[in-house]
Amino acid sequence: MSRSQTAFQLLLDIDQRCRSLAAGLPLQETRQQGWSGIGFRMGERYYVAPMGEVDEILHEPRCAALPGAKAWVRGIANLRGRLLPVMDLGAFFGHEASLTRKQRRVLVIDFQGTFVGLLVDEVLGMQHFSERSLMPETGHDSEPDVAPYVQGRFVREQAWQVFSPRALVQSPDFMDVAL
Repeated sequence: MSRSQTAFQLLLDIDQRCRSLAAGLPLQETRQQGWSGIGFRMGERYYVAPMGEVDEILHEPRCAALPGAKAWVRGIANLRGRLLPVMDLGAFFGHEASLTRKQRRVLVIDFQGTFVGLLVDEVLGMQHFSERSLMPETGHDSEPDVAPYVQGRFVREQAWQVFSPRALVQSPDFMDVAL
């Protein structure tokens, strides 16, 4: 026998021993599917946006005002040479502006030709949930104006409503920015 065949035989022997020892172990339960999203706060409520719907998170940029735009349109910012319209998400839904400017962040959405930044009161990082714990949205759980963009909720220390930025940017109300 050559040296490589001996090494191969040794590996086969190790494989067979591992399989025989593993035969007595209990079967692994089916793995729970995980769900991850970007947590953020708007007013006193907590939301989570699906990971694939947020492209980037920024500190609140300097914005040039847009004359003739609705009050919730913060303005337009330069993001690496690309013009980014910045919308105050809370103001769009009729909330008071957050007093703590230091915590505010912009969620950048780039979906089907719509490139926009959503200003939120605070970003709370990645949030992880068990997919099985997703509860359907009943309509009573969220504010009426926000409800069309909420796709369910998770509950941990508090309720986390699943907010879809993509559904928002496809909304005619959101896209109607002129006075």
